[in-house]
Amino acid sequence: MAFMLSLLMALVLVSYGPGGSLGCDLSQNHMLVGRKNLRLLGQMRRLSSRFCLQDRKDFTFPQEMVEGSQLQEAQAISVLHEMLQQTFNLFHTERSSAAWDTTLLEKLHTGLHQQLDDLDACLGQVMGEEDSALGRMGPTLAMKRYFQGIHVYLKEKEYSDCAWEIVRLEIMRALSSSTSLQERLRMMDGDLNSP
Repeated sequence: MAFMLSLLMALVLVSYGPGGSLGCDLSQNHMLVGRKNLRLLGQMRRLSSRFCLQDRKDFTFPQEMVEGSQLQEAQAISVLHEMLQQTFNLFHTERSSAAWDTTLLEKLHTGLHQQLDDLDACLGQVMGEEDSALGRMGPTLAMKRYFQGIHVYLKEKEYSDCAWEIVRLEIMRALSSSTSLQERLRMMDGDLNSP
């Protein structure tokens, strides 16, 4: 149901070592779950996207939010968390259950939930370390608006098979785009832990 979100977040998530600057350990298992979620999202394909060319849409993914060097660590984690949460919500609806293979959805849902739990721990720690939530509002709101556009699109297309296929591809692209943010977070973590 919210399985696609899990897959998206998996791509985006940060892998902190035992001495992570956030005091939270996103284990190797966490990263494996992310990769597994992406594979599940790929397996969910039910029809070729070339049959859905007329349904293509530019959802204007907030690329600067996942690639911009201006994001602080707390903002980056907040954006990743929002992306996963929104993905989870998107695929945790009755309409998504009707559109996708239930077994794959269940596995995706479980993986996303696991990743959100891991990120919740990090987000809780980072919130105490950084100034205020105000600095995270802009990037997080941009992510919320992006997903709102996806919801509006699905509704306008009456949740057709093609609309869901376009959204599935979009979510996979979004997660892939987030890998640079993941890299930045790893570097931030390394810089903060160096002597």
